[in-house]
Amino acid sequence: MSVERIPVKIYKDDKGASRAVALRVADWIRKRQAEGRGTVLGLATGHTPVNVYRELARMHREEGLDFSHVVTFNLDEYWPIDPNALQSYHRWMHENFFRYVNVRPENIHIPSGTAAEDEIDAECRKYEEAIAQAGGIDLQILGIGRVGHVGFNEPGSGRTSRTRRIHLDKVTRKDAAADFFGEENVPELAVTMGVASILDAREICLLAFGEHKAPIIRRAVEGEVSSSVAASFLQQHANATFYLDAAASADLTRLSTPWLLEPCEWDEVLERQAVIWLARKLDKPILKLTDEDYGENGLADLTRARGGAYHINLNVFRRLMNTITGWPGGKEAKRRVLVLSPHPDDDAISMGGTLARLVEQGHDVHTAYMVSGYLSVFDHDVSRHADFVRDFNRIFGITPEHAETIEQHIDQFLRQKHPGDIDTREVQAIKALIRRTEALDAAKFCGVAEDHVHFLDMPFYNTGVVQKLPVGPDDVAAARQILETVRPEIVFAAGDLSDPHGTHRMCLEAARRALDEYAASRPAPVLWLYRGAWQEWPADQIDMAVPLSPDELRHKRFAIFRHQSQKDRAMFPGPYDSREFWQRAEERNQATAALYDALGLPEYHAIEAFVRWPLVRSAHSQAQLEKA
Repeated sequence: MSVERIPVKIYKDDKGASRAVALRVADWIRKRQAEGRGTVLGLATGHTPVNVYRELARMHREEGLDFSHVVTFNLDEYWPIDPNALQSYHRWMHENFFRYVNVRPENIHIPSGTAAEDEIDAECRKYEEAIAQAGGIDLQILGIGRVGHVGFNEPGSGRTSRTRRIHLDKVTRKDAAADFFGEENVPELAVTMGVASILDAREICLLAFGEHKAPIIRRAVEGEVSSSVAASFLQQHANATFYLDAAASADLTRLSTPWLLEPCEWDEVLERQAVIWLARKLDKPILKLTDEDYGENGLADLTRARGGAYHINLNVFRRLMNTITGWPGGKEAKRRVLVLSPHPDDDAISMGGTLARLVEQGHDVHTAYMVSGYLSVFDHDVSRHADFVRDFNRIFGITPEHAETIEQHIDQFLRQKHPGDIDTREVQAIKALIRRTEALDAAKFCGVAEDHVHFLDMPFYNTGVVQKLPVGPDDVAAARQILETVRPEIVFAAGDLSDPHGTHRMCLEAARRALDEYAASRPAPVLWLYRGAWQEWPADQIDMAVPLSPDELRHKRFAIFRHQSQKDRAMFPGPYDSREFWQRAEERNQATAALYDALGLPEYHAIEAFVRWPLVRSAHSQAQLEKA
């Protein structure tokens, strides 16, 4: 039995899903070539499909995949916007795809972001006519927004809508704020292909990655067709498929509550998931769940397989009790600990209490900040950090008589700068220095020795814009070097996928690759994963829960405050949460403690949660993953 109304393929990670979609594109191109025809592709932009384009570029470069007879139509474009602007989809497509393949310039179609007010409707009609003249779209690539939009078809877009200008939803503009360096800089209007235009495609591939996409994916796949979720109209298409990573699929019924659909093969992981789900649904502590509770909620198979509620409850309760520890580094010996922080504040936000505890308990603690984080510094912070000029001059070997010239350059550049302009080398250096000194201050506040604070400055981040480079050998080498320097027995790293601009995901990739190389010649350290400011680990996945007292949580708050450039308002707050980072951290930690309390475990003020790598999936979940 299934409640899914669209075919869904689930992959371990975004790269597997992206490769699968790239293979579908390649199949269409080769099929049309064999027929002596060209292929018409509908293309999307943004972080989600970028690995599809990178894989297609690789196929062109290494396998000779020919794009000379491919015609492309992009979904959308902001309006008004100059095609050379950093945020323009014209520019994005050329920088991330067209320049790497042999698509003919005359075959590239992208909605106009420069059409005059009185010409925009005519331009939209011409776009529809061009699609029809090309023979219609063979394969359409889509992402999905947090409100369920495809293209810029916001809530309320009808089934029969065509290419048109549209007002962007406030949520969509929040989601785009990172690319525009502030929500106030995001255009209010855009041009988009309509729902009907998309549904006319012969095949549709929708990609979605990360935990933050899971709720809307469930609505689009399992919910009723509704104009409030434009992606739900894909249910009416004969050949539409969703390609998801494991995180984006987590809320689908077959993964979140598979026992409601069919008999399950029970193992410890799925049992724990079911018991916590039942306790939360009934608002009862685990040890108070009864056989009747299980039977009336679709879990009779579990009680039969495990010998009744008493044994099930006790097993899960004991396992959760064993996650709680006040000694995150262990009691037996003092260990070398390395905390890998993607941005300069992720360690304080995500595990500031545990970091201070590790130092307090005598472990040899090092922190390493993987990227500089300079993109997250507002220009006004550069202006008011005049006292940084001395350090800046020292770093760059600038003599005192040149200092005034540099200051004049910075002042003039910032006054003339437009939102999204790439900073000069000097301004980037000052922004990086701001974040570096804040990180050093926060780490020392948590007790970490100054000579135990490291800055890796991974190259993939240093593009000057939000879009990052792929993780390369130099990034892995930087992570490998810090492992060789510290020789850690325990490593903590960020394990969330919901970072809105992908840095956490890419830092984890570099760290894992470095750890694999490192462990080839020596014992591998224990790897614990924390989560950043956007999500917390589900209770059934938590392997270590570190309780924090009110004083410890307050101390953590003050550590976060050391990051003054991120205080009050962050450059990249994430797409769905207007709270400051310290508020998110406190409320998240307190919510985890409240959940443990509700499940019948000891009551604490706050808890920081971790999982141990490799992540353990149930046999059922593992079976849902497509072979990538």
